[in-house]
Amino acid sequence: MSDSYHDSSSASDAPSRRDFLKTGALSALGLGAGGIAGTANGQSRTDTTDVEAPGDAKNVIFLVSDGMSAGTLTMADLHLRRQKGRPSNWIRLYEEGRVNRGLMDMAAANSIVTGSAAGASAWGSGHRVFNETLNMSQDGEKYRTILQIFRDAGRGTGLVTTTRITHATPAGFGINMPARWSEDKIAAQYLEREYDVLMGGGQRHFDPDQRGDGRDLYQDFEDKGYTVARSKQDLSYWGHEGSILGTFYNTHLPYVLDHQNIPAHQEQVPRLPAMTDAALQRLDQNDDGFLLQIEGGRVDHGAHEDDTGGLIYDQIEFDETIGRVLDFVEGRDDTLVIITTDHGNANPGVNAAGDRYSDSNKMFDRIADFQYTNSWILSELDENSTYRQIQDRVEEAWQFPIRRDEAEMIQDALRGEYQAAYREKSAPDLLLGAIQANYTSVNWLGGDHTSDYVELAALGPGSEAIGHFTRNTDLFDLMVKAAGVRKYASG
Repeated sequence: MSDSYHDSSSASDAPSRRDFLKTGALSALGLGAGGIAGTANGQSRTDTTDVEAPGDAKNVIFLVSDGMSAGTLTMADLHLRRQKGRPSNWIRLYEEGRVNRGLMDMAAANSIVTGSAAGASAWGSGHRVFNETLNMSQDGEKYRTILQIFRDAGRGTGLVTTTRITHATPAGFGINMPARWSEDKIAAQYLEREYDVLMGGGQRHFDPDQRGDGRDLYQDFEDKGYTVARSKQDLSYWGHEGSILGTFYNTHLPYVLDHQNIPAHQEQVPRLPAMTDAALQRLDQNDDGFLLQIEGGRVDHGAHEDDTGGLIYDQIEFDETIGRVLDFVEGRDDTLVIITTDHGNANPGVNAAGDRYSDSNKMFDRIADFQYTNSWILSELDENSTYRQIQDRVEEAWQFPIRRDEAEMIQDALRGEYQAAYREKSAPDLLLGAIQANYTSVNWLGGDHTSDYVELAALGPGSEAIGHFTRNTDLFDLMVKAAGVRKYASG
């Protein structure tokens, strides 16, 4: 299902971004439709005029848990508290009051429900664009991207993700493309733009045997002096010198839950914290600073598939990556860190179960025993699978059995013969998630993006400008001003 996700986006920009950058009126953009009354401190959005010392952010690290609904953040924290006896790093920052925190409106130019391409483009160019578009207007105007700006200012540039490196969120920081699914073209544009660090999945968009045009982009990157890494071992051999293209899986990197139980994945594929460490070691060598975007992209896919194990374990890995970044900035006063998500997805949460809700805890705790994702379960099932084969496969993954009638419902869904009241939930993966909810008490709104206002947290120089309610495009202005690179924004 991951290759058919369709991202969605809302409300059009007022005066052009170039005009704002020239005049310095970086905070003048309001909400897309009508605005919102002031919050408790009088601010309705991030006001970049409140950046205390423009240029003090030598480095910017932008962390995105793609498709993270509030319930996802909550469940990862609950799981860590119950299984590890500690809070998540993200919530710990709230507990300790170490971040400026608010909500963010992520609407796109054409919809109150946004997709990853439009969401990342709002941050990456300061413009709201139509869903599935990357940093371009509907008339074909190309907006200058944040990575181009930092690159031309002499700063290091990097993208690290658990999706294909050509996927929407990383591309939204550095690529102009009318359609986000043109991933062969996105890969070629990365070559032209010469960013320093590119790490994730997506081998198929660089490999001549899989590209539609037969071009060997791996060789082209090597000819430009890049180290090309295609395995965990390749990454370990890299000495953090020069530029690197790391593609560690043919498509998206495997889910964390599957990775930790499949030896071949463990041997071949590095995880997000390790890729982040390597990227930071390389980029920190630039005396002028850097911009690094880090994406926990498969959180979104777990939500699309209503897959509790896929979702929570990947969110926990993202949270571990937050910890690595916090270690990096410890004792420093030169790095702006932004932690957020681009949209909600499927809005999962732990539901009440049992007398006085007394069963909710033990049902939720079953997730600690999961061995594989729902995606792994379905990968070996088809319309010919028997109810017994389905039961056996599910029990191996979840470590508890399901009933025969539940297995038969999955059988019907695999044959296209099942229909839920909410028709989207007729698909086998969403049905499997609904059946799983009978045992874990984690249920789902649907299987696609939502219009939620999202969590936004920031620390370091520039973060003081974060208001209680922020428009997505304001983060572009914030990064440009805090890093003192505004003069490179007009090209």
